[in-house]
Amino acid sequence: MVFTMWQFLAPIHKAGWPFVAIFAVGTFLLSLMSSFLGIVGVGLTLWCIYFFRDPERVTPQDSQVVVSPADGYVSMITKAVPPQELRWQEGELTRVSIFLNVFDVHVNRIPVSGKIIKAHYYPGKFFNASLDKASEFNERNSLVIKTEGGQEILVVQIAGLIARRILCEAKDGDDVKAGDRYGIIRFGSRTDIYLPKGVDSQVLVGQYMIGGETVIARL
Repeated sequence: MVFTMWQFLAPIHKAGWPFVAIFAVGTFLLSLMSSFLGIVGVGLTLWCIYFFRDPERVTPQDSQVVVSPADGYVSMITKAVPPQELRWQEGELTRVSIFLNVFDVHVNRIPVSGKIIKAHYYPGKFFNASLDKASEFNERNSLVIKTEGGQEILVVQIAGLIARRILCEAKDGDDVKAGDRYGIIRFGSRTDIYLPKGVDSQVLVGQYMIGGETVIARL
């Protein structure tokens, strides 16, 4: 992964400003105690700003492609049953899991254009997001999106060991476009995307995804 200057100068997501303010106040208080602690505080504040960065992305203008909903590495590609609480589809679908570490952009993006036909929040546990069982047991927020062509795709925000808050601004009935921002997961997490039957992923385990840009599959 190559870091460029625009990544450091990217705007801050609105959900990050309260945390940046808290870190800044903490830095001021630490600096009153000692110069060393003040420097540590500055470093932590800069990291907080970097974590909540929200860069612009260029989404492919092709209604037949599924783009990545998040930045991060593909941790697994497997056949899996969608979360049962959705009561959506039975049987296994291809699931692509993207793991986000604390240095990745955590703003989530819509993978395909269409309409949200189901939205569901599940208050689960907080296992390490890199583990397979995280898809079944962890806190998560699910969106089922129906494309103009009638295919349905499920994207799931999953909280991790450190992440304790999922923010989702999209809701049932919303019309959405591929690449739209729709939420953020704070401090390490994972995103799963379930592809329609008969659709295979075009990415590999270990490949780095750019949210809103990298093509995961073609419908």
